[in-house]
Amino acid sequence: MSVYLLVSLVLCYLVLIKCIFYRHRRTLEKSLKHLTSFSSSRETNGADVRALIVTAHPDDECMFFAPTIVRLVESNATVHLLCLSEGNYYNQGAQRKQELLSSCAVLGIPDSRVTIVDHKKLPDDPRAEWSVSLVSSLIVNHIRAHSFNMVLTFDGSGVSGHANHVAIHKAVSHLASTGQVPNDCCLLSLVTVGLLRKYISFLELPVSWLLPSGLRCIIGSQGYRRAKDAMFCHRSQLLWFRYLYITFSRYMFINTFQIIPQGPKNLKIY
Repeated sequence: MSVYLLVSLVLCYLVLIKCIFYRHRRTLEKSLKHLTSFSSSRETNGADVRALIVTAHPDDECMFFAPTIVRLVESNATVHLLCLSEGNYYNQGAQRKQELLSSCAVLGIPDSRVTIVDHKKLPDDPRAEWSVSLVSSLIVNHIRAHSFNMVLTFDGSGVSGHANHVAIHKAVSHLASTGQVPNDCCLLSLVTVGLLRKYISFLELPVSWLLPSGLRCIIGSQGYRRAKDAMFCHRSQLLWFRYLYITFSRYMFINTFQIIPQGPKNLKIY
């Protein structure tokens, strides 16, 4: 392959990425309308979206969900965060709580919309088995208290495979399958991708665009700077490999979600 042909292919690929990004800006609102009108025929817009991001630890919100938060905030959605631990694995819980609040402020979520759970049965520990019933009750009570119509969290692989991430997905899936979620609330899980796709940065965008998904959230250079600034708020976590993650992870640029199917309402289990 000649150098000229290789350069041409690279330029075409970059142009494709740019075209996808601009098309996404026009189609995100359409996706939000579709997702928030499963049980209603009325028209919706970004301002009608009340979204809850459910995470396990401080820094999950910017490491994994930054594109989603940035795009929802830009669409005038009301975005809340429910973090189910203070991140006290190394006895840094108090510091990490403040780091989380600073990160959320950068992303556009005010302190009043951030809830951080400190429960002895929900330790920040990859070896801990979080109770599905406890996590389920915390999430569903939060949904009902704030009338959310969209909940976004991890999928069954938890992006990084962390047991606490997976436990949240199990809890939300349990709520979905037992019909405990309000009719107008859509549940979405963040898609875990393979190692190669995970670490080719924004170059992964065409793959995510072509594969079917319930929701895509993509940010450009300005959004990426905000995501990076949010990550820099977590000073206690900025080890050398975090800088590599910030530079190369596609989750700093792209989020894709699948819809978690919901079961019949008012299901009785004997």
